[in-house]
Amino acid sequence: MKDSLKDILETISLALVIFLVLQSSIRNYKVELSSMETTLLPNDRLVVNRLVYFHLGTETIDSLVPFVDIWKDDVRLFPFHPPRYSDIIVFRFPNDPNKDFVKRVIGVPGDTVSIVRGDIFIDGVLLDEPYITREFGDTLAPTLVSPNSYFVLGDNRNGSSDSRHWGLVPLGNVVGKVSVRYWPLSEFSLLSMEPLGILHSGSIENP
Repeated sequence: MKDSLKDILETISLALVIFLVLQSSIRNYKVELSSMETTLLPNDRLVVNRLVYFHLGTETIDSLVPFVDIWKDDVRLFPFHPPRYSDIIVFRFPNDPNKDFVKRVIGVPGDTVSIVRGDIFIDGVLLDEPYITREFGDTLAPTLVSPNSYFVLGDNRNGSSDSRHWGLVPLGNVVGKVSVRYWPLSEFSLLSMEPLGILHSGSIENP
């Protein structure tokens, strides 16, 4: 009897650990609006990887190593990788952290992002965006992406509220990377396999 009770408790404990690990590393979301059409549609269900952008500040690391100041400036260290070009991310809206938005990363820290009649330029280099299926004609003055911040846009540029309107997304607001669309089943896809934006080195402009 004692062995059976022990086995049950061990099984419950293992299940609890697995549940907590999953809760901390992944989360599911439902797409409500059309700002990411046609990549994501309203009512699509997504799995978001919360672990992939895990990071530590060097100030935190220094505080754990007494009497040694390894880094002069506080920077972020990513065991996996930071948000990258074309990643589709979920983040807390900077103007209202109670709202979660989903957009695509266009500019990373240190980039200067410009838009000229719908064309995106990163540091003056044209970005090819195979995921864009609807034309738009916006123009945006050069915007410098500050440290630990990201410039994001919706794929449906005519129907998206994004960095063109309210600015950059701080790293601290980023929830995670959209990895899988699992519903509807007919549209199941690995979003990490979506086509990436490509900088055309032969298309340097001065927008």
